[in-house]
Amino acid sequence: MNERQRARRPGGRSARVGAQVHQAVTDLISERGYGNFTVGDVAARAGVADSSIYRRWGSLETLLTDVALARLNAQSPMPDTGSLAGDLRTYAAQVAREITGPDGPAVLHLAVALSSSGQLQAGDDLRAERMRQLQSMLDRARERGEHAPDAFDVLDHILAPMYIRVLFGMVPLALDYVDGLVDRLL
Repeated sequence: MNERQRARRPGGRSARVGAQVHQAVTDLISERGYGNFTVGDVAARAGVADSSIYRRWGSLETLLTDVALARLNAQSPMPDTGSLAGDLRTYAAQVAREITGPDGPAVLHLAVALSSSGQLQAGDDLRAERMRQLQSMLDRARERGEHAPDAFDVLDHILAPMYIRVLFGMVPLALDYVDGLVDRLL
């Protein structure tokens, strides 16, 4: 390999720019709310050119979807504790920490806005990814011989109550409350 054909380093400038842009979006959502900023605002906040954002994401909606998915996936990975009860308790506690943390309400508001904005693809992408992740946890439980609820039951009985409390400012989400949601589902 000659000097001009160097391999890209994982992390490098591309990852740094991605992280800066993601943080800029999260900050702008917190400060201004969904729909109240442009790609230019994100670029200025992140210290990059508009063209960099368009080249990488193509549109503001695609960028917003990427931010929401990245935050949801990074902060709430699907646990594998060896039991469904353990997995659900661990997952619910992770989600509670995520949505009540410093950027959590902004990311939650972003996910809700994308899901209800009329931009169906963004909402569909968010829901499909979360359902795929939940389904993998439930499938593992079934493979162990455990009775597992439907993924929609997890949404209805664990995630929805926590999301509603955060969206309406009814926080914090105490661990006994979160564990109680899991207990009632199981």
